[in-house]
Amino acid sequence: MVTESAPVRGPDEVLPLHLSLAGRRVLVVGGGPVAARKVAACLTAGADVLVVAPYACEQIFGDAAAGLLCWQDRDFRADDLDGAWLAFAATGDLTTDRAVERHATALRIFCVRADDAAAGSARTPAVVRRDGLVVSVGSVAAPGVPADPRRSVAVRNAIAMAIDSGSLPLRRHRPGPGRVVLVGGGPGDADLLTLRGRRELAAADVVVSDRLAPRSVLDELAPGVLILDVGKAPGRHPVPQHEINRLLVEHAQAGRRVVRLKGGDPFVLGRGGEEVAMCRAAGVPVDVVPGVTSAFSVPAAAGIPVTHRGMSRQVTVLSGHDAMNGHDGEINWPALVAGGGTLVVLMGVAALLSISAELLAAGMDRATPAAVIENGWSADQRVTGGTIADIAGRAAAVGVESPAVIVIGDVAALGV
Repeated sequence: MVTESAPVRGPDEVLPLHLSLAGRRVLVVGGGPVAARKVAACLTAGADVLVVAPYACEQIFGDAAAGLLCWQDRDFRADDLDGAWLAFAATGDLTTDRAVERHATALRIFCVRADDAAAGSARTPAVVRRDGLVVSVGSVAAPGVPADPRRSVAVRNAIAMAIDSGSLPLRRHRPGPGRVVLVGGGPGDADLLTLRGRRELAAADVVVSDRLAPRSVLDELAPGVLILDVGKAPGRHPVPQHEINRLLVEHAQAGRRVVRLKGGDPFVLGRGGEEVAMCRAAGVPVDVVPGVTSAFSVPAAAGIPVTHRGMSRQVTVLSGHDAMNGHDGEINWPALVAGGGTLVVLMGVAALLSISAELLAAGMDRATPAAVIENGWSADQRVTGGTIADIAGRAAAVGVESPAVIVIGDVAALGV
């Protein structure tokens, strides 16, 4: 009969575990910055924390004053371990830390030695927490090689960056509560989408996308993600706003994580406020991830600052649809002219002639610089410059088309 012997393992082999410390006593011996980091982690886990140290740093002192923990300002005693589930030896004094470990081991209480990665009966890994994920990276000794906590931290940081950039699979595989996240995609270049936005996309079950959103990122999503194109083009609105609202609510109520991917910023002439209100009215949790607004970033792509010392100290953002669709009576054109500063018009190509006429009629100087930037931040970007008196004609002559941002004011002359 042949039997297989158990594999030989080194003395530093460990079993990675996540401990539930909610309501359980944890002893931290030490009051310095290292001890404070251990205390913070334990408080995050909901532990009942007892700190024993003759002195305490500001963070521990403040937590004690707020009633978040108990601090005994004295030296360690063996009976401090009574009722503890876990102990941290973090005084920096070798004799004391060894004593804490020795007494804890005798009582079968796991003990972490902050001063020595190879000592103690437990280790604290480097941890990253994101949206219900807890990733722990630890280090153990290998033959002839000591444990290396700094290496763990470096790997942890790399994982955190990968999570934040949306390059790791973050979708849930078990049902959870549905929610909606409005993500501002910026002016169209995927590099200008925020890390938070990318992370939300990587976790999405459904993406409801606008035409001007950074659509190249959709190709990076997992095959099972449902992508709904609800983009509007000039004169073509295949999915009306009320139907978009219904889709957001319906998918979220079915337990899916929904990302509403919009161009620019959801709250800058993007109807984001309407969509948030609709979700809240339906009892659907909703968050907003701000985006880089096209109103400021597209002029920047053309070298135009919307404010500039000595030229403009204020900026007004206007919807061209209001001027084109009969809402120009709601626009106080004389106030816009009298206020000076910079006027930025979104969705205004079709209304450019009307906008120019209204501003001139309200008294704007005919020599006021103006510029139209098409397809900002793309390889097809084009800038057409002129004055408020002739910009509509110049734009028509070169065939300016949406998407484009119009800048009116002295700063428009600074463009490249």
